[in-house]
Amino acid sequence: MSDILIVDDERDIRELIGDILQDEGFDTRLAANSDECLKEIDSAVPALMILDIWLKDSEMDGIDILKHVKREHPEVPIIIISGHGNIEIAVAAIKQGAYDFIEKPFNIDQLMVVIGRAMETSRLRRENATLKRSGSGEVEMIGLSTAFKQLKINLEKVTKSNGRVMLTGPAGVGKEMAARFIHAGSDRKDGPFITVSSATIEPDRMEEVLFGREGSERGIEKGLLEEANGGVIYFDEVADMPPGTQSKILRVLVDQRFNRVGGSTTVSVDLRVISSTSRDLVAEIAAGTFREELYHRLNVVPIEVPALEKRREDIPELAQYFIEKLNREQGLPLRPLSGDAAAMLQTMNWPGNVRQLKNVIERVLILGDSTGEIEVSELPAEDGVDSDEGRAVLSPAIATLPLREAREMFEREYLLTQINRFGGNISRTATFVGMERSALHRKLKSLGVVTGNKQGGRVAYVAGEAE
Repeated sequence: MSDILIVDDERDIRELIGDILQDEGFDTRLAANSDECLKEIDSAVPALMILDIWLKDSEMDGIDILKHVKREHPEVPIIIISGHGNIEIAVAAIKQGAYDFIEKPFNIDQLMVVIGRAMETSRLRRENATLKRSGSGEVEMIGLSTAFKQLKINLEKVTKSNGRVMLTGPAGVGKEMAARFIHAGSDRKDGPFITVSSATIEPDRMEEVLFGREGSERGIEKGLLEEANGGVIYFDEVADMPPGTQSKILRVLVDQRFNRVGGSTTVSVDLRVISSTSRDLVAEIAAGTFREELYHRLNVVPIEVPALEKRREDIPELAQYFIEKLNREQGLPLRPLSGDAAAMLQTMNWPGNVRQLKNVIERVLILGDSTGEIEVSELPAEDGVDSDEGRAVLSPAIATLPLREAREMFEREYLLTQINRFGGNISRTATFVGMERSALHRKLKSLGVVTGNKQGGRVAYVAGEAE
């Protein structure tokens, strides 16, 4: 797939563009209307389309074709051209997924620049799709905290089996990375790893996407289950799977075979199933939105992927990993993380977990200075901190207390944060806060703070708190 499909009702225009692109070394195909365009796409999906908005003698205009192609082949970049262009059409085209918009009469140099960028986008999308369907290669798992070590132990235990695994944990913790780690260490590592994004596939297309279709003008179209044969099928956010599809997936798990949509041929597959969810499936079962039998089939080996707040010790190492990764992949500055910035990252709230941490690091590298250490002042401000003056902004709960009680509340929260930051290690906490270990023990006792094993690791909490 390396050719460009040019769709324009003006023969001179499409042939001119075709000749120019051929001179530049591209293969081209030409279409004058929507019927010819769809026929060309059915015969072979192009790497790129150049599409006119207004098409005479066509059942579909350019926007209709754009919608159709983006629905069926979302990886194909489409450049819209029009002699009647205006900002409204440009915005409409971009919203529908167009790569760019160029108005006639166009500048050839400008067109070639846009085509060059779009072809590079097409190449990267194909490579990403290939990598997504391949489980080969090592998967990097970063961390040394107790909670992370336990996760890795649990994942390693299931790599060599064929058992179904259910990965749980809030959004952004790295459940797909954990699934890929299982696959990379398994006997199926040379087979495909196919991700089913249950939350993003339209419900009315889910069965066709999973099972494929036969009997259409395009013959047999394989679904994701068939593509995963011999490898792993990963159901991401399985709670979002439509109820009707749940029943059919249950049958596949039992029989390891199915029929394509519109067909009667039985397709047999050899699959390992890994699922993930950030929701409480027991509650979903009680609400009638998830099949209990499917839950028991998928939940053979449940493994919790810990939230970032349970593995704060890993944050500096993860941040450095993302800095180096973004440098390699995007050319962003390779900057060290200052000690104060690392400490601040460990004390921040991370509702978006590892994904949020990566986004913060990327933002800092894009907006910050290109040299020198990453400093605290470059990190996004959280509620309760004035980033310009470095002053604490008192919450109403503290501001209305007498000084002694306010100080006690602050000390309790501060020490809880620091102890959890260091994974429950009292010695390291004492060194950081500048107290003797024995003095810190006495202070914790007076504040009602205890340490122990809770929520997957050694942490501090207020005595008597419910988990």
